[in-house]
Amino acid sequence: MRTGWCVMALLWPLWVGAEGLNWQGQLTQGGLILGRTLPGTRLELDGEPVPVTVEGAFVFGFGRDAPPQAQLIAIFPDSRQEVRSLSIAPRQYDVQRLDGLPPDQVTPPPALLERIRREKALVEAARRQDIAQPYFLSGFRWPVLGRISGVYGSQRILNGEPRQPHYGVDIAAPVGTPVRAPADGIVTLAEPGLYYTGATLIIDHGYRLSSTLMHLNRIEVRVGQRVRQGEVVATVGKSGRVTGPHLDWRINWREARLDPALTVPPMR
Repeated sequence: MRTGWCVMALLWPLWVGAEGLNWQGQLTQGGLILGRTLPGTRLELDGEPVPVTVEGAFVFGFGRDAPPQAQLIAIFPDSRQEVRSLSIAPRQYDVQRLDGLPPDQVTPPPALLERIRREKALVEAARRQDIAQPYFLSGFRWPVLGRISGVYGSQRILNGEPRQPHYGVDIAAPVGTPVRAPADGIVTLAEPGLYYTGATLIIDHGYRLSSTLMHLNRIEVRVGQRVRQGEVVATVGKSGRVTGPHLDWRINWREARLDPALTVPPMR
């Protein structure tokens, strides 16, 4: 029996740096870090503030091509300062070259470019929302179980032109399979028919951390709705530019695109 529904609880501490500064997660490209420190602590990651909740929780992450070093500075309530140099492990990504494709399979028709720009702006606006509630404390679970058909970081070169890397994990499942919220949050986007991603849902987990669920068949929730981890929010589909039914699950922290597979137990 597959047990991939297991919740990844937020446990303390899985890594201990200085006194009062604990976190869990992988210091690697695509990694999500969930942490706790003393309430009232001020944090900076590479010179940018990282908000800390009133209980002392915080979150940050590293994108697909994050540099090998980052600096985390903590200024504790007693004015003590701790500087941590973080080594970010590099990853190898699958790159595929496909040549001889018809041009319309590589570049969308010019008539659709305005629609694509407009839809991209909708998605970016949803991800920019700054909801100061730590819904991410619920931890994460797989939104659906199935065969992994696409992995984070992979990239295709079509007719000699590099395409945007794949920033999510694809899970193949039949049309109509329930999709569950991977973590607590607020729905910030529920669009039934985007050009690339079809029916698309974004759940904000607080502090600029969000999940995007793509290529859906039906969306069962609305913008502004609070959802709980494990709640059915949609069903698997094959909408948008896809070749078969699956769920594309992505996680963003600010502008960094993270690897969802690093936030959950292996699917068994």
